[in-house]
Amino acid sequence: MKFLVRKRRTAPAVIIVALIDVLVVLLIFLMVTTTFKQQPLLKLALPESSSSQKSGAEEHPPLVVNIDASGGFRYGEKNLPMTTDQLRGQLRGEAAKNADVKLAIRADKKAPWASIVTVMDLAKEANIKALSAFTKDAVKPTN
Repeated sequence: MKFLVRKRRTAPAVIIVALIDVLVVLLIFLMVTTTFKQQPLLKLALPESSSSQKSGAEEHPPLVVNIDASGGFRYGEKNLPMTTDQLRGQLRGEAAKNADVKLAIRADKKAPWASIVTVMDLAKEANIKALSAFTKDAVKPTN
C-alpha cells in the first residue's frame, strides 16, 4: 500500500509590490488625463479697452447707435431718439446706399443686454457685416 505524502500547501499571498505598481500607474494615468477646470471670478468692468481705436481713424465713419442706461436707442451724430422699427428702417436705408457700411454701438455700462442684442439683430437683418463697439480707454499704470 502506498501512502500519499501530503504536501504542505502554502497559504496564498498577495504580492503587495505588484499591487502598488499597478495603483501608481493608474493614479498617474488619471492625473494626466484629468482636465482641471478653473473657476474664474466673473468681474466685468465694461466697456473698457486698452487697444481701442481713436474715433475718426477711418475714412468712412461708422453709423453710431447709442443705447442709454434704460435701453433707449439714439441714432446718429444728432442722437435722435428712435424706436426699434425706426432704427430698422434707418439701418436698412443706410445699408442699401452703401454695402460696406459699418455700425458702431455705444452702449452705457448699465444698458440692458437685450437692447444691445436687438441692435445686433437689426444690423444682421440689414446685412451690415461690420459691427464694433465704442469703449473708453483703460487707464494705464505709470511706473
